[in-house]
Amino acid sequence: MPRRDRVSPFLFVALFAQTAWFADRIFRLNALRFGVLGTARIARRIVADMQSVDAIQVVGIASRDPARARWYADQYGIAQAFDSYDAMLASDSIDAIYIPLPPSLHHDWALAAADAGKHLIVEKPVAMTLAEAQAIDQRCRDRGRQWLDATAWLHHLRTDRIRQSIDAGELGRVQHISVACSFFEPFQSDDHRLKPDLGGGCLLDLGWYAYGMARWAAGRLPVAVQSIGRQDRGIWFRSSSLLDFGDDLTATVNCAYDTATRKWFEIAGDQASIVCDDFTRPWPSKPARFWIHDRAGSAKSETFDGNQEARMLATFADLVSNATAAAAMNQQALDTQQILQTVADGIAS
Repeated sequence: MPRRDRVSPFLFVALFAQTAWFADRIFRLNALRFGVLGTARIARRIVADMQSVDAIQVVGIASRDPARARWYADQYGIAQAFDSYDAMLASDSIDAIYIPLPPSLHHDWALAAADAGKHLIVEKPVAMTLAEAQAIDQRCRDRGRQWLDATAWLHHLRTDRIRQSIDAGELGRVQHISVACSFFEPFQSDDHRLKPDLGGGCLLDLGWYAYGMARWAAGRLPVAVQSIGRQDRGIWFRSSSLLDFGDDLTATVNCAYDTATRKWFEIAGDQASIVCDDFTRPWPSKPARFWIHDRAGSAKSETFDGNQEARMLATFADLVSNATAAAAMNQQALDTQQILQTVADGIAS
């Protein structure tokens, strides 16, 4: 009988691994190439999330300190370290920019990025004022570039489910929204959140979540806002507001640097309410969750897995790839900026 040579199973494993490697390389060649403008603490977290998304490659990081840029590039396996922001924007190897700089720097660098032909994700708040945020939006539209604010909770699967519950009438007619975002802990001495000229204060920081949540749940801008606030060290340490959205829908919103950690909301309808105690970011070691309380006192919970930052980034990459307008997302951000300005003007007067 003729001899049959047996093929080692290890050969099949090796061939499969090599094929998978080539497939990944081809896919990565078409990935959205990101540069990170700055080495802020939040940038480190987002870089890890970017590196978990197949449709994105982090190819550069910039700092005004060349040694710092090189250290972060080596630390996170990033190919290029730029010794200036302008050098990064001039690079042909980068398609999109992530801006984690203090709020006072968002406007100028976002405009520069759009002018350089880059798409951009801007940390919240989008800008210091509504006029600045609108200028960013307009410039990106003029240049045919996509932009997105880095408000990750909006992209969680849980958020989709909550919207579905509201739209399906599970709560009945929504009558009131309550939101609170706060923390109380020592700041680092160089934290930009303590510096008025850099956009510090709870209003542009935690208020972006709190007032943004009220706008998202209502689906529109308020017709009237009444606010009070407390200042410390030249920044807003607390803000509380009553918002009237018209058609008998109201909201109460609080954000603060002088209260224990809260990141909750309640959306109250005439048939049931949704309560969530971790909407900005799920508590460590716990799944994302919310409860529906009905009028009889019963409550049911729903839990969700998934990384909201990774989903946000994948959504952005898809928008860029398909040249799909992010109009609704951008309007949510612009409306949030408008509410914050209304609140700031009200409590300052």
